[in-house]
Amino acid sequence: MLRFVTRQAATRKLLAATAVGALGLSLAACGGDDKAPAFVAAGGKQGAATPQPTAPPVPFEFSVTPADKKKDLPVSTEIGTNVKGGSITSVKLVDKAGKAVGGAMRDDNTSWVPGAPLKYDTDYTATVVATSTGGQAETKKISFSTRGKSGNDVGSGLYLFNGKTYGVAMPVVVEFTPGIAEKDRAAVEKRLFVKTDPPQPGVWSWVSTGTQAYYRAPDYWRPGTTITVRAALEGIPLSNGRVGDQDRKASAKIGDKFEMKVDNKTKKMQVLKNDKLVKTFPVSLGKPSTPSSSGTLIVMDKQEHTVFDTFAELGPEEGYRTDIDFAQRLTWGGEFIHSAPWSVADQGVRNVSHGCVNLAPDNASWLFGQTKVGDPITIKGTERKAEPGNGWTAWNQTWAQFVKGSALPVPANLRPATTSAAATPTPTATD
Repeated sequence: MLRFVTRQAATRKLLAATAVGALGLSLAACGGDDKAPAFVAAGGKQGAATPQPTAPPVPFEFSVTPADKKKDLPVSTEIGTNVKGGSITSVKLVDKAGKAVGGAMRDDNTSWVPGAPLKYDTDYTATVVATSTGGQAETKKISFSTRGKSGNDVGSGLYLFNGKTYGVAMPVVVEFTPGIAEKDRAAVEKRLFVKTDPPQPGVWSWVSTGTQAYYRAPDYWRPGTTITVRAALEGIPLSNGRVGDQDRKASAKIGDKFEMKVDNKTKKMQVLKNDKLVKTFPVSLGKPSTPSSSGTLIVMDKQEHTVFDTFAELGPEEGYRTDIDFAQRLTWGGEFIHSAPWSVADQGVRNVSHGCVNLAPDNASWLFGQTKVGDPITIKGTERKAEPGNGWTAWNQTWAQFVKGSALPVPANLRPATTSAAATPTPTATD
């Protein structure tokens, strides 16, 4: 392992644009049987049916936000809806030129979200129609205007390239510079939309610094899944006076299941494809003074040829510069899988690296040709545990641990049964 690449430099290589999540409108209805059976009255005589009590109908109430003629609103403004005794029939938003703005309702029907950021310094008119359970329609119309563009942005990035294919452990990763304060995370999280096809519901979880948020499901994505993401952050106001810099969208595919498992005890790597063992390679891990990280890590980046340069970090006496082939990044701190012809005699026998997973050149070349960004590697038995946030560590937690990082309430169907590690089937490395 060579800790020479700054996080900022690595981030620039990995940043990508991102993809709109669909928001559905749900409708609900209820009914009952109006026939009651005959009954036998006290004393044994048959009497007439007793009418069953029914709940009175919910009064039809309907309101929208923002308030009419509201000014200086952010371009992330949504059309809020509150309906009792009925449902939203339609929402139409137009700008001052009469051009319609596309959008969709949130799944919980609390608001209508524009499909793209609104324009700065622009007047808008929203027309919202709701219909009661009895068929009564009501229309509300509001106008509002947006504020000008702020120069005090929070930088953001989405680690997902549109149209690319990723491994089954690829989390959706959104990064923020500077990090998002804890009190602002719920508002930001509400503007992060993910859709998977076939559906595999998941949860967002924040690293403690607020610099990254990960989205994943309880288990690895199914091969063939399409993930569509929208980080709808442009103009969203934060408590420190900053605003989100831009909307990011992407749609990507999940490829075959490909996993690597490394055991420090045997100093071997097992390679599995679609749960079948296909290769076993000897490895050399980090020596005791610079151990490799135990845990479930993810291939973050791949470079067929690169240079490891540690002079800036270690200085002229301990630093070095080395050409490296078949490098696959696992952590921000500089742990990689890579070819190491100088340690072939040690591979399978002893650990001599600076924290990287060393492979023989032919083995490293073969593995490089098979892996995808997003493929998981589980390392166990080393002197150090993987540090949260040092790499994409979304899978180095049980599901019960992961959901604790959400800034919003976790849906009932995604809450773990218990808080123990046994409550999730997620594979987690042990030391």
